[in-house]
Amino acid sequence: MSTTQAYKLPRAGLERETLRKKGQFWTPDWTADIMAAYVLQDKPPRLLDPALGEGVFFRAAKRYARLRDFDLALFGRDIDPEVIGQVRRSGLDDDDLRNVEIRDFVLDPPSKLFPAIIANPPYIRHHRLSQIQKELLREFARKTTGRHIDGRAGLHVYFLIRALQALAPEGRLAYIVSADICEGVFAHALWQWICSHYRLDAIIAFASEATPFPDVDTNALIFCIRNKTPDRDFDWVKCLDRDSKELTALVSGQRQKNYSGIQVHHRLLSEGLTTGLSRPPSYDSKHRYTLGDFASVMRGIVTGDNEFFFMTSARAKELGIPDTLTVKAVGRMRDVQGEYFDPDDVRRLDDMGRPTRLLNVNGVLFDRLPMRVQKYLEDGEARGLLNKTLIKTRKPWYRMEVRKIPPILFAYLGRRSARFIRNRAEVVPLTCLLCVYPKHSSSEFIEHLWNVLSNPETISNLKKVGKSYGGDAIKVEPRSLERLPLPDDLVRAEGLEKYAKAKQATLFE
Repeated sequence: MSTTQAYKLPRAGLERETLRKKGQFWTPDWTADIMAAYVLQDKPPRLLDPALGEGVFFRAAKRYARLRDFDLALFGRDIDPEVIGQVRRSGLDDDDLRNVEIRDFVLDPPSKLFPAIIANPPYIRHHRLSQIQKELLREFARKTTGRHIDGRAGLHVYFLIRALQALAPEGRLAYIVSADICEGVFAHALWQWICSHYRLDAIIAFASEATPFPDVDTNALIFCIRNKTPDRDFDWVKCLDRDSKELTALVSGQRQKNYSGIQVHHRLLSEGLTTGLSRPPSYDSKHRYTLGDFASVMRGIVTGDNEFFFMTSARAKELGIPDTLTVKAVGRMRDVQGEYFDPDDVRRLDDMGRPTRLLNVNGVLFDRLPMRVQKYLEDGEARGLLNKTLIKTRKPWYRMEVRKIPPILFAYLGRRSARFIRNRAEVVPLTCLLCVYPKHSSSEFIEHLWNVLSNPETISNLKKVGKSYGGDAIKVEPRSLERLPLPDDLVRAEGLEKYAKAKQATLFE
């Protein structure tokens, strides 16, 4: 691949699924050049790419070494034998590949340390790892960091730990990865360990129009880290233009006073760890109140098989299922069009043939159910539903999760649609929405809380607690939503401060 040719990711189908299984999403050349400029600025004799892929970092390293006129030995690892053919087709030769090994970098690491490491790790989510792999990886992380890394960490997290361990004293690591490495449940323990043992020089984020992976729904970050005594501050950089020469100069140690294609924030490490390393710096004073002071949050209902349990009103009538054995529900975020969900919206969905009825026979003995309902459950059992992963944990298998009707719903994933929704239709949500339960049941309290939550100033705070994805999308999990800062003036204006505890916890305590 030439330096100007762009790699086109398959959007769907077998090719895309193959990439997901292997965790392979290639780095564009312009991004590789920026990363090479950071790790090679001291002219090291050796460079390691522990996830060789199609060789983009080798090519970038060769260009940089040729430009700066120094000798550089290339070392590589990968577990996919097919990469050798791929890198040869990209223009690398046998001399470039003589130190490449088809071996597992994390569980079978190199014996020597390297002064420069550059990597786009395999992005393999935890649910695609076998149980044996998970156990080996977690034990490796525990021995290396002395900390428990949550089992929901993907392979890219363990890859980072191994890359840091393979870094020579004073050595440099450039690591491009999804922002979830800073935002997952494992992130706090991981970054406390990293930032107490290594120096974080810079984090590079990208504007949506400058993202290295325009066809992937992810928010990419580059971490520039040295095996050196930790410092108290670091640069947080946002790249506004693709192929930014200003960014290449900055990571090479060449600073200037003004920039047009990048934004540079010099941040205290303590502030970055508190605010979140994937997020822009926060200079706001700490908020006194969070949503958790006034409400609790739960996920929506997991049915185990929406096709069987969640149906249209017409289908329920056809099957002879009475209204007393169903609950009104909403199962798709786009079925909720605005900030209010009313009875008219349920009728609208019924008219459209959208499911709005959730089967719920909890508390009724099987032989007391109407014969047609018994027949429907027997048909489901004959189809093997009782053996599905989630369903088989229930007794009886058709028992449904229960949620009280939440007065407020939250659409937790989207680019511009993350919002609170006033549930006046009295529906329960499936997993497309979160349930917000105010701690006081009076209609007056709920309306005052709703006024605070629906305010644009509150909505803008979602980025402080959510996980970031491509195209400025965010996702907010239940516990994170409870940490949502509520503007003090709005809380006071609605008279809610009297309901909060006398001593308030700050956002990240």
